[in-house]
Amino acid sequence: MIRTAPEGRWFIAGAWAIALVLLVVAARSGAAGWWIGAVAWTAIAVWVVAFFRDPERAWSLGERMVVAPADGKVVSVVEVDEPVFHGGRALRISIFMNVFDCHVNRYPVSGAIAYKHYNPGKFGHAAAEKSSLDNEQSSVGVATAKGKVLIRQIAGFVARRIVTDHEVGATVRQGERLGMIRFGSRVDVFLPVGTRTLVHTGNTTLAGVTVVAEWS
Repeated sequence: MIRTAPEGRWFIAGAWAIALVLLVVAARSGAAGWWIGAVAWTAIAVWVVAFFRDPERAWSLGERMVVAPADGKVVSVVEVDEPVFHGGRALRISIFMNVFDCHVNRYPVSGAIAYKHYNPGKFGHAAAEKSSLDNEQSSVGVATAKGKVLIRQIAGFVARRIVTDHEVGATVRQGERLGMIRFGSRVDVFLPVGTRTLVHTGNTTLAGVTVVAEWS
């Protein structure tokens, strides 16, 4: 059985309720149009379940490794200014999640949450560079034995809600659930300059599984 995120259960229930009604109407009427609509909506209901899947991945690969915070595709690995948590230049790895990726996000490292901030904004295409400035986003800073790590959840064109589970002061584990973004978005992870990266633009990642960097 597929485990699903709590945030999606009302969406799943609603999608399947509509599918059931359409199937009943199609069976009673026998009209081809109703059957086409019922089958199409049932496919959407299946997708909703897949979108909100929450596979168990809570394990640790060790404090030297930094794992991906999201399923998706690496769209940039670049050095940028990050004045809020790092206080200067930082290495940013950006992962874009399309609507078919699992949208549960996970902590890339173990440590204590030292910073958290939510910023309302626009809902532009999450893979675009300007989304890191303009879009709705939630940032979580984790203090580790190796250094600071900032994770930023950025809402995309379809996304309308970001969920971030923990508050400042909480101790979190690598691979533990961080939260999720509904329906198409991006997650950035900011590391100290000089951290050895192990992924490149175009690589695909699995949250909590793919190693994206290694501490020196």
